[in-house]
Amino acid sequence: MSVHRFWKICWGVRALCYSLILGAFRFPGYLGPPMFLLGPRKMTFGRKVRVFPGLRAECHGDGRLLVGDNVAIGQGFHVTAMGPISIGSGTLITGYVSVTDIEHEYREIDVPILEQPSVWKETRIGRNCFLGMGARVQAGTILGDGCIVGANAVIRGEFPPYSVIVGAPGRVVKRYTPESGTWQRVASTHSIESSS
Repeated sequence: MSVHRFWKICWGVRALCYSLILGAFRFPGYLGPPMFLLGPRKMTFGRKVRVFPGLRAECHGDGRLLVGDNVAIGQGFHVTAMGPISIGSGTLITGYVSVTDIEHEYREIDVPILEQPSVWKETRIGRNCFLGMGARVQAGTILGDGCIVGANAVIRGEFPPYSVIVGAPGRVVKRYTPESGTWQRVASTHSIESSS
């Protein structure tokens, strides 16, 4: 038996085990050893999903993680959900990316932040998106289909389909125009401050 075939069998056995504890894990797929799973029955993974080692996924209260088909997620992915977070089919998330729909309240300065209420804001990643290494998707982010998020970007707000978003705070620097069939630079003021 070749080494490649041996690892495929190991992945299959691991996937079968995960399908027993997760809400859904459809075959074929790969889920590397996670670091931490909270509420695994609230997590669903479509067909051909590949999740590399180091996943930390937390579904608090009514939180759910909904991953579409043919999604690849790099190592060290961290996601926290109080409501539904969906990752659209065909999306590629590189390493050390975090996604959350939770904000921690801090208005009462005499009360520790951990004792203040958490605030839920809808967060969603469209189909066929790309999230670069170390990107941070904050609560209240809606990424349209085909969005590209640059490495180490920090994003919040609604971004139209086929936008290239870079920086901290994140801003749109290019958009795909169907009329010309090209990506065009844009002068954008869309950033984390504009959606607060």
